[in-house]
Amino acid sequence: MAETGIDEAPAKPGRRGIWGWMLFDWAAQPFFTVVITFIFGPYFVARLTDDPISAQTTWSNMATASSVVIAILSPILGSIADQSGARKPWIASFALIKIASLALLWQAAPGSPLTLPVTCIILASIAAEFSIVFNDSMMPRLVSKADIGKVSNIAWGLGYLGGMTVLIAVVALLAANPETGLTLIGIPPLFGLDPALGEDARITGPIAAIWYLLFILPMFFFTPDAPKGLPLAKAVGSGFRELAGTLRELKHRPDIVRFLIARMLYQDGVNGLIILGGTFAAAMFGWATIEIGIYGIILNVVAIFGCIAAGHLDRVLGSKTVVVTSLVLLLIATVGIVSTSPGEVFFGLMPLSMEDSGRMFGTAAERAYILFGLLIGAAFGPVQASSRSYLARSIDVSEAGRYFGIYALSGRATSFLATLSFSIVTYATGSAHLGMATLTVFLGTGLILLLTVPYPADRSAG
Repeated sequence: MAETGIDEAPAKPGRRGIWGWMLFDWAAQPFFTVVITFIFGPYFVARLTDDPISAQTTWSNMATASSVVIAILSPILGSIADQSGARKPWIASFALIKIASLALLWQAAPGSPLTLPVTCIILASIAAEFSIVFNDSMMPRLVSKADIGKVSNIAWGLGYLGGMTVLIAVVALLAANPETGLTLIGIPPLFGLDPALGEDARITGPIAAIWYLLFILPMFFFTPDAPKGLPLAKAVGSGFRELAGTLRELKHRPDIVRFLIARMLYQDGVNGLIILGGTFAAAMFGWATIEIGIYGIILNVVAIFGCIAAGHLDRVLGSKTVVVTSLVLLLIATVGIVSTSPGEVFFGLMPLSMEDSGRMFGTAAERAYILFGLLIGAAFGPVQASSRSYLARSIDVSEAGRYFGIYALSGRATSFLATLSFSIVTYATGSAHLGMATLTVFLGTGLILLLTVPYPADRSAG
């Protein structure tokens, strides 16, 4: 391991620099919240085509394809970044791809070919994840070890707040009830959007693009970048050699290897919940954009407070305690969701009334689903934010790029297995419930392995 300590940052970022870095999560999250999970994703499954099961499989396969690319290239790019130094040019390049891809989602009208939205979602997902690799690798240089967990969780909480802000705007001002033609606050959709043409969902692509463009600017203006290193051509060659050396070095850092494998497994389950949770509810209950949006708002409100609480717990109890607790909650929630169907919960042990009150979430099963969703909201931010701080406390600042590249690999290397397992089981059985049940395997196995990992994962870095 390099001699330089993680606290030996080359420049003092100041409050504006730290806030600029944290606002990256605020800028990036609406893509995952309104496009992937709660608005465009359910629209893709329930309204873009007339075959929800096939559409769910296609959506899952898109996640699989992007995950494979991310898994292969993230550690390579992270190693190159360590050699080239500056992260901002990489973030800017991927921002252009993400923004253009999101803007083109406006063209995904009902009945149109799926080629365009499938391509755009894959490109946007890849660009978003690569940007996160470079942004995460800036953190050890900017924040002291004592504050890493707190800052990481606050940044994640800001992300959920940003996602929720956009989600509220969509359901209050843009998404109309198909029966009344009015939004949640009782007005016609702004800009004359027509829900029958899917415009209330399609608009989320351009909105997420504009939001991202505006709010990554403080990071570019105020957050100090790493010193410039080798020219790009030399950095590529050196980066490959550095990655090869890192992979050999991992043989002598078994605790970090176990942490990365554990994180690889449980993050697969988390990714599956994020990617498939909204589409699963839309298909089971027939939720329209407004219902999905309100569900997303509820989860994001809980997530914000979950991240704030986890930030304090991370500082007092450590990242590992926060991650383990979060995984237990996610397992309970996933089992609860899988066990819920329109007339029952807990696999029929608790029958539910099929009566519909006529109001939003008017059946008992829908309300049960929301209760399980609250557990997901409380846990899926902290499990990711504290995993990030877990690694940051376990490595040296000079190796942050390559190890966060491998960290991204660990979050994506087998994530295609989670979505692929969902696709295969759902296709084979015709049951999305059984498909969702495969996520418990990834969450549970990752939790069991994490319990064997010390904290920090490399004590020499502590």
